[in-house]
Amino acid sequence: MEINDFILKFLERLKMALTNTVSDLEPDELKWQAGPQANPIGFILWHQIRAEDRFINNVFQQKPQVWEQEKWYQKMNLSGDPNDTGSGYTAEQVAAFAVPELEVLLQYSEAVRTQTVEYIKNMTPEGLSRIIDHPRLGQITISELIILLIGEIYQHIGQIAYLRGLVRSLK
Repeated sequence: MEINDFILKFLERLKMALTNTVSDLEPDELKWQAGPQANPIGFILWHQIRAEDRFINNVFQQKPQVWEQEKWYQKMNLSGDPNDTGSGYTAEQVAAFAVPELEVLLQYSEAVRTQTVEYIKNMTPEGLSRIIDHPRLGQITISELIILLIGEIYQHIGQIAYLRGLVRSLK
């Protein structure tokens, strides 16, 4: 199996896991916080999609993100800042975050994943070995960043699943 196919299969499994986890969530469940310092499911989902969009489009390909290209920030009534992925938000910023509707988040996720799949399909071994200067991570290869991205997606799906179980156990 080629590495591209492996990555695409992994991403497809992650998409299935995410869809199964969020497909029947109610708006109040998306916005629920376990505590004042906790991120709600909707925020985690938005952050996860934003991170993928930023990595695949902006960091890897040096092109505008889907967030900008298709004006998803307008569709969600959020900041158009392409660097805003939710990383480093304070508890106050998270509490003030207007969680978009699940349908809109999933549509944005699909638009981003389409770009991701196209990028991964066309990756070459040389492209995977390409070194970039990342502001926080220093010099790092595209392959290492893909590993980090997949890890982040996987972790966030786990967080979302945990919060889903928690909020439903309190009803």
